[in-house]
Amino acid sequence: MKEISCKLLVIGAGPGGYVCAIRAGQLGVDTVIVEFGKPGGTCLNVGCIPSKALIHAAEEFDKVAHMAGGKDPLGIKVAAPTLDLATTITWKDGIVSRLNSGVAGLLKKAKVKTVQGWATFRDGKTVEVETETGTQVIRAETVVIATGSAPVELPFLPFGGPVISSTEALALSEVPKKLAVVGGGYIGLELGMAFAKLGAKVILVEALPRVLAQYDAELTRPVLKRLGELGVEVMSGAKAKGLSTRGDALLVETADGKNAKIAADKVLVTVGRKPLTEGWGLDQIDLDRAGRFIRIDDQCRTSMRGIYAIGDVTGEPMLAHRAMAQGEMVAEIVAGHKRSWDKRAIPAICFTDPELVTAGLSPEEAKAFAGEIKIGQFPFAANGRAMTRQGEDGFVRVVARADNHLVLGIQAVGQGVSELSTAFGLALEMGARLEDIAGTIHAHPTQGEGFQEAALKALGHALHI
Repeated sequence: MKEISCKLLVIGAGPGGYVCAIRAGQLGVDTVIVEFGKPGGTCLNVGCIPSKALIHAAEEFDKVAHMAGGKDPLGIKVAAPTLDLATTITWKDGIVSRLNSGVAGLLKKAKVKTVQGWATFRDGKTVEVETETGTQVIRAETVVIATGSAPVELPFLPFGGPVISSTEALALSEVPKKLAVVGGGYIGLELGMAFAKLGAKVILVEALPRVLAQYDAELTRPVLKRLGELGVEVMSGAKAKGLSTRGDALLVETADGKNAKIAADKVLVTVGRKPLTEGWGLDQIDLDRAGRFIRIDDQCRTSMRGIYAIGDVTGEPMLAHRAMAQGEMVAEIVAGHKRSWDKRAIPAICFTDPELVTAGLSPEEAKAFAGEIKIGQFPFAANGRAMTRQGEDGFVRVVARADNHLVLGIQAVGQGVSELSTAFGLALEMGARLEDIAGTIHAHPTQGEGFQEAALKALGHALHI
């Protein structure tokens, strides 16, 4: 049995884990990272990156299909397009492979030792790793748990056969003719809309009264309009009950209590994600939990000295950039720097059509927090760049305190607004006031002007509406 010792051991090479290890290596900390699969974790391999590749392919196919149908206002006419999804998936896999190699190269550059295998705790300082060449024992002064999360499986719709998770959906070689999506959150909407654009007949089944329930109704209205244009049927207030005997249909209890059968080649279950806390020997150490998640403080320390936890295993929001920020912070703490964690300025993006971005507090949350507030909202229908991109649906909204104009939250819905998320996060991080945003010169013509105009609107003197 081989044995190695290190100052820092990171378990999991997803976005949080690999960033933590790279930063620690840069700071001269003797670091080992353990990963069972490929570097990059869920986000790079079966999540953020491959889903955005599929969404982009779907957008391009949908554009060409409209041109072929003679519905393009730009006057572009083409022959009817066809899709080879297997080729699309090969292209997506090529991107993932390049990024895998990039992460591995960055770890090597930072002098981080990578151990391939499954890690199990012996105690708070010792881990066993089952590798291809045998058991490797690693002793560390400090351990970071970055094991991530996995799709939630419904007991009456177990994964297998026609029932798939987002992982399998991103590896299909053919577009299903009929796709039932169980769960109307951001994953279900992103993939459901993409497959609708690729030619699938999509039905969304959501138990809550409306889809994208974590966003306010005004923000999601343009997305719901687009769902209708794509022919996506939305069954809200409906509960999935299981598969039909033949496995070719989804059984549903509708909002009025009736039973329905939805014909489907594939049933995509997207009802959330759960932390990966099983199989790591966590029963050998005593960590406090916050529900299903590992409890952490504002420095990502767990209840055991010398053990940190970062990313999805620590709870919401389950975002790759949250994990990355936590990983970088923990590496610097281990290296002796003074750091703490504040999640108020984390943007969250839903890559639907159109896209949704939120950062900070919603109007309702801001009212509860600060009392009287000011809201400025600017529509993309009044933005020249949005019009030239055929993206007039949507708006930018800024929420601020009424007394001192401190910006508390920013939201947007529209084509390409994901690229505005950095500006939103920066404004919150820097403690911007409405006057700061309004007084910053925004380039013309860009959709970013909508941010400035929303601040001007909150101050009572928008220029273009």
